[in-house]
Amino acid sequence: MEISALEKEIMEADLSTQEAQQRFKQRFLKRGGVLDELLAQLRFLTPEERKVRGSSINRLRELALQRLEAVASSHSSAEGATLGDPTFPSLVIQPGGRHPLSMVEDRIIRIFQRMGYNLADGPEIEDDWHNFTALNFEPDHPARDMQDTFFIDPAAGILLRTHTSTVQVRVMERQSPPIRILAPGRVYRNETISARAHVYFHQIEGLYVDEGVSAADLKATLGYFIRSFFSPHTKTRWRASYFPFTEMSAEVDIECLICAGEGCSVCKHTGWVEVLGCGMVDPQVLRACGIDPERFSGFAFGLGVERLTQLLFGIPDLRLFGQNDIRFLQSFRRYGCFT
Repeated sequence: MEISALEKEIMEADLSTQEAQQRFKQRFLKRGGVLDELLAQLRFLTPEERKVRGSSINRLRELALQRLEAVASSHSSAEGATLGDPTFPSLVIQPGGRHPLSMVEDRIIRIFQRMGYNLADGPEIEDDWHNFTALNFEPDHPARDMQDTFFIDPAAGILLRTHTSTVQVRVMERQSPPIRILAPGRVYRNETISARAHVYFHQIEGLYVDEGVSAADLKATLGYFIRSFFSPHTKTRWRASYFPFTEMSAEVDIECLICAGEGCSVCKHTGWVEVLGCGMVDPQVLRACGIDPERFSGFAFGLGVERLTQLLFGIPDLRLFGQNDIRFLQSFRRYGCFT
């Protein structure tokens, strides 16, 4: 059979079905096919004729392979085009933004780091000693009740920490004064979820223990923080309070930034919002942690990150922080350099 006739047959062969493609392979590419027969006849030719004839046969084989590859490629493209419904809306991935709680926490930390505070960390699952006893909580204190605290093992006193004061205890147990630490972290309390409260929230507590630390140092430190975090003109008020681990104890309020003191649901229509609690460390707490209260004194404070974020950005409901709503997160993208 002439080479030209075979070339024409290869180029014009119908390969529209799998059966036709199989017949094509059997005729031109499989062992015993027409090209194999031509190769077998090369032994009857002279060396020069064998070289020319063999080159032509190899060219036919390459041409047959190319036709099969072209068919396979066109089928693959057609299948890929029908994988999706062209009438179905396209998937649009919308970028969110950095979470406002993370932004505010970083800002708080930076302010206190400028005052020489170091970060400290501790476990979220705590024992009764570090969460209550070492902090001067009485055995019958309401915070120890099941309705206020999430106990993991009540008999063993294992619970989810209710404050990051537990970190302060652990630091005082292993480190001698001077101590100046900041303890950020998540805490858990069995509360009714509302616009102002949740069962978990983020807290940052600070501790400063050294010789000669006074209430004047406490007031100056927190005054600097509030002016740096909000503005130099932020109105504040100090109220006497009670915490088992401090004596004296106080709460610090600022004028509600959401309603500008007019009264709203966030400030309970008082015009003021509590932003932190503080006080001088009770001598009994220092003694329980192995620090001599006759030589050393100190102050401690704690603030809620959600509350400060709520006030700073005018967010009326702190439940928004945990709902992972992309629209809510996108609204904070413009605060990329907030800290």
